[in-house]
Amino acid sequence: MDIAEKIAEINGVINDFVWTNLGLILLIGAGVILTVCTKFFQVTHIKEWWMKTIGGMFSKKSKARKNEDGRGSVSQFQALCTALAATIGTGNIAGVSSAICVGGPGAVFWMWIAAFFGMMTNFSENILGIYYRRKNKEGEWSGGAMYYLRDGLGGYKGCKYIGKVLAVMFAVFAVLASFGIGNMGQINKIVINLDSAILSNLDLGYAFGDVKWTSVIVGVVLMILAGLIILGGLSRIASFAEKVIPFMAIAYVLGCLVVICVHITSIGDMFAAIFRFAFTAPAVVGGGVGIAMKTIIQGFKRGVFSNEAGLGSSVMVHSASNVREPVKQGMWGIFEVFADTIVVCTMTALVVMSSGKIDLTTGAVAEGTDDATLVADSFGNVFGQFGSIFISVALLLFAFTTVVGWSHYGSKSFEYLFGLKAAKGYKIFFVLMIISGAVMTSSLAWDISDTFNGLMMIPNLIGVIALLPVVMKITKNYIDRRIKHKNVEPVLSFDPEIQAEHAKDVELEVLEELEDMQETVK
Repeated sequence: MDIAEKIAEINGVINDFVWTNLGLILLIGAGVILTVCTKFFQVTHIKEWWMKTIGGMFSKKSKARKNEDGRGSVSQFQALCTALAATIGTGNIAGVSSAICVGGPGAVFWMWIAAFFGMMTNFSENILGIYYRRKNKEGEWSGGAMYYLRDGLGGYKGCKYIGKVLAVMFAVFAVLASFGIGNMGQINKIVINLDSAILSNLDLGYAFGDVKWTSVIVGVVLMILAGLIILGGLSRIASFAEKVIPFMAIAYVLGCLVVICVHITSIGDMFAAIFRFAFTAPAVVGGGVGIAMKTIIQGFKRGVFSNEAGLGSSVMVHSASNVREPVKQGMWGIFEVFADTIVVCTMTALVVMSSGKIDLTTGAVAEGTDDATLVADSFGNVFGQFGSIFISVALLLFAFTTVVGWSHYGSKSFEYLFGLKAAKGYKIFFVLMIISGAVMTSSLAWDISDTFNGLMMIPNLIGVIALLPVVMKITKNYIDRRIKHKNVEPVLSFDPEIQAEHAKDVELEVLEELEDMQETVK
């Protein structure tokens, strides 16, 4: 057995433990606990979080306050777009396709379940991120799981060192995951799909070994483009995400709707298959209770891989929002999971099941089906060659924006570990590593990154569950003030100075909203 095989074997054991034994129990358990303790906030206050997120982002007040915090912060919508840039990636296309091929149509149902409870996990992460954030020496907000683990969990009696250790563990795993699943893995997918749809017709020979010159050229171009965005800092990343993400998501969803409408007569059968195989093992994976668990695991795993709820990753960009009230950013977290999984992933699932390669009666996958190109094939059936090219371009944009988003996550984690100056060096190295992803031929790096992704989740969820009383306190305070209109002091930050400063701003916002309400009544 060579070194690569040995590493793969060890990684397989760790991955199974993280995702099957401990991680999924923590993930779903945390989501259920947070949902119950917040009295199903994502359902009971659906009007509130919808109107305070996508429903209110075009208001004059929202646009006027977009850059009110000046340098070092981004608008709430920019924070959402940057987070979606990192979450809407290959997981929404190739990941969903893979989940259905491995776990059957029923895996989609468990993706929905993971998303439903994941909404409140993401909600809680964002609340803690805003509550425990602080500004670095350059005046930029720094927040994330490492800070609420250190200052929140570490603030409990006897947990000081536990909080610090878990914070360091999270930051280390986040940095490692950023190079794999957030960089090289995404770039590698871009090159493979471009080669399959477009570049295969260009015969430029091989640069070295099995690596084509086309892969090297694509890698260099992507490295230059990423460098121009990433090295410009969070404001440039957020500006890029704000322009690309809405266009990208809408174009993809519209394309999916066209494919689905062409197969409109099969919609009923598709949903029937999803619910039927959610609890029964399809022919694709065999029978038996133990094998049926593969369907559940695939659904949960692909769900969290897609929306990242529970990983603690997107908190790092949500914490840079110019919002004052933690719950307001928490509600953007709910919308983020809704948009990523309930909308985009569901569209992909229906496209996959309309391909004709998934037997909706048995759940079996047609022999010779490649899950990596299944969505492209489905689009090709409707749009011809343009459909395959469209998916390749969509994957390129999805994956590239994921790289850009994860560069911020890795940078903030590196900043926590080694300081602000070292984080600038990290960004340069991160950009240079893009070329490695373009010429990578082994899937081992991707598999290891998947493990680091799961390892991030464990310390983060321990912190979120332990800090549940803080989440409940802040949520109740918001409901009392904003929904029940009680005269109570806002709970905004663990830092007394930030609390005092933001309390004044929130008071002014409340007065503005009351004036707007009075004008509306008149």
